[in-house]
Amino acid sequence: MESIFNMVYYIVPFIVLLGILVFVHEFGHFIIARISGVEVSAFSIGFGKVLWSKTDKKGTVWKISAVPLGGYCQFLGDEEASSSTSDTSKLTDEQKKRAFSFQSPYKKLAIVLAGPGFNYLFAILIYTCLFAFLGKITFPPIVGEVMENSAAYEAGLEKGDRILSINGVAIDEFADIAREVAMAADYKTKVEVKRGKDVLNFDIVLTEIEADNANGVKEKRHMLGVKSVSEIEISDEKTPLYKAFAYAVEEVYEVTATTLRGLAQMIKGDRGSDDIGGIIRIAEMTGDISKSHSILNFMVFMALLSVNLGLINLFPIPVLDGGHVVFYTIEIIARRELNAKVKDYLFKTGFALLLALMIFATYNDIVHLFNRWFNS
Repeated sequence: MESIFNMVYYIVPFIVLLGILVFVHEFGHFIIARISGVEVSAFSIGFGKVLWSKTDKKGTVWKISAVPLGGYCQFLGDEEASSSTSDTSKLTDEQKKRAFSFQSPYKKLAIVLAGPGFNYLFAILIYTCLFAFLGKITFPPIVGEVMENSAAYEAGLEKGDRILSINGVAIDEFADIAREVAMAADYKTKVEVKRGKDVLNFDIVLTEIEADNANGVKEKRHMLGVKSVSEIEISDEKTPLYKAFAYAVEEVYEVTATTLRGLAQMIKGDRGSDDIGGIIRIAEMTGDISKSHSILNFMVFMALLSVNLGLINLFPIPVLDGGHVVFYTIEIIARRELNAKVKDYLFKTGFALLLALMIFATYNDIVHLFNRWFNS
């Protein structure tokens, strides 16, 4: 019975989440292709055996397939779903006008960019609705983890403690902790926390810990030594729609900047690559959120993943949208198409690179799950 509940909590919400994000991404390609006069042969959520299909009035076959780990938007003349190769020998002159391969590089560029663009717009829409109709998202000052040998560890702070004040200054959000700690004189702090129904007071002398600064560079500084939880709270402060939109754009920008900063740290070796996760990690996090019965957390997580899906697809790797963007940009500058053999070689190289990354991410996910199950 427990395994059935785990399937419901982990697999079903994951399929729903991924299905929505894939639909948004591929619908971006689809709608701009339609507007540009390009015929879409198939629109599929998932790969493999077709479970359901329906052909619309313009000849597009809408499909839901058995393997829900992605999707595709296939254009007239494409040989396969990735649109990396095409066979236009059997197309009539009239069909060639609607085939993706015969479009200008400007149209191709617009269609390719529409997928990641719609992921970004979807995230902005989620954040805008949350800010306008519910209130501003805040991360509560609740201790999610106490770092070993830190000041908080030595003083006896525990996971789940809610920090009420530092040196008499009220703490409303987790970000307020760093601000007040930085202003502490002689590194001495008085910390008031709520633990269950009890309010406790601690006199803490801060210790020096190596951590990332605002620019992502490691430096030693005096810190309390606590990490936040993944929980989200909504403030009572509702905002006008135009301000909510501005806040949403700012939030999406911050998510993008943070992701790129973390990636840069991994490339430079300043951060471990064990943070790279894949499908299993996403399913795990989705299940944890669904178990908490929080639709708010689910929506914020969906917005976060939508930004990351859009951003990853913009990486200049052949097979991904970003690889196509590079090709079409070169064609616009050179005013001629790239050699077909060169394209084919780059696509195969890109596919091998992407496959290696997926295997590495899956390995990290398995190690993470193993540690969670056996070290918890």
